[in-house]
Amino acid sequence: MEAKVSEILQRYEPEQSSIIAILQDIQEAYGYLPREILAQVAEELNIPLSRVLSLATFFRAFSLKPKGKHPIHVCMGTACHVRGAQLVLEKFERELGIKTGETSEDLSFSLDAVRCVGCCGLAPVVMAGEEVHGKVSQMKVPGIIKKYKK
Repeated sequence: MEAKVSEILQRYEPEQSSIIAILQDIQEAYGYLPREILAQVAEELNIPLSRVLSLATFFRAFSLKPKGKHPIHVCMGTACHVRGAQLVLEKFERELGIKTGETSEDLSFSLDAVRCVGCCGLAPVVMAGEEVHGKVSQMKVPGIIKKYKK
């Protein structure tokens, strides 16, 4: 077992009630939930892998696929949608060469559409990591990407 996984598992009691916290820590450590590590967790907690996978796929906060170093979230809430968020999202897809829900091959960027980020007055809004970009137009997309490409 990987040292990182062992360290995470040692923080918790080896029982089913710990599974969500364990998955959160693994996601934070790896950026996603690798299947082989989920199998190790299932074995250590003595629960079926199918149970671990059902929890990992139920919660949207968890990902079974690697995410990019710079996650890009385009808000598709009502205010953002009516102000052109779909066009902004499509521009990100073209510029990054990936579709919504995908990660770039070099693992630099992930692109997702999200419901609402709560900044409706700045619509359309893009979150790049923890940074909020407001009043984003298609013309601003290349600049946002360039800022994080360094």
